Amino acid sequence: MLTSEQLASLRREYSLRPLRRADLDPEPIAQFNSWLKEAHEAEILEPNGMTLSTVDPSGQPWSRTVLLKICDERGFTFFTNYESGKGAQLAANPRAALTFWWGAMERQVNVTGSVTKSSTEESAQYFHSRPLTSQLGAWASLQSSVVNDRAQLERQFEEARVRFEGSEVPLPSHWGGYCLHPQTIEFWQGRRSRLHDRLRYTRMPAGSWRIERLSP
Repeated sequence: MLTSEQLASLRREYSLRPLRRADLDPEPIAQFNSWLKEAHEAEILEPNGMTLSTVDPSGQPWSRTVLLKICDERGFTFFTNYESGKGAQLAANPRAALTFWWGAMERQVNVTGSVTKSSTEESAQYFHSRPLTSQLGAWASLQSSVVNDRAQLERQFEEARVRFEGSEVPLPSHWGGYCLHPQTIEFWQGRRSRLHDRLRYTRMPAGSWRIERLSP
């Protein structure tokens, strides 16, 4: 266990590189994909891992890590169980935030925006690209529900395996994609003395993007 003094002393001086306004692509999705490619080439573990934050009807925020699977002009798409905790929260309040953290590169990206479900066709296309065991897992797990023990979960998986043995596993009606359509995208680059570079894109009513530098 770390003491309070040890925790307080944990710090790192960020110094790899600056982030200048002139470095940025006019389009934030293009800029994001450039950084994501660099993170992948740097062999960052799960560079597409992102913290998804939602809010339940009581106003309580919740966060968890999910994987980005599509990034295009629409925004950031991930796939999950629609009947999970995050699914219920997004049904009640279809707005969310994302954070990508690439510590080895001293970078993070923060995104906010509205969320819509993917089409059944897009969800099915991605679902059937997954390993067979992952497809079966989507049928076996009632995500976010209480399970008695590990054995129960494994029984449900075996039941799904037997049920669909020898045939294509169909897309569950409770499973599919969500796309977060960004309203803001902030690019953060660590700098010395905690004077970090923060440059934020904000979508304007006409669809263009305003870029501003934020104080660290």
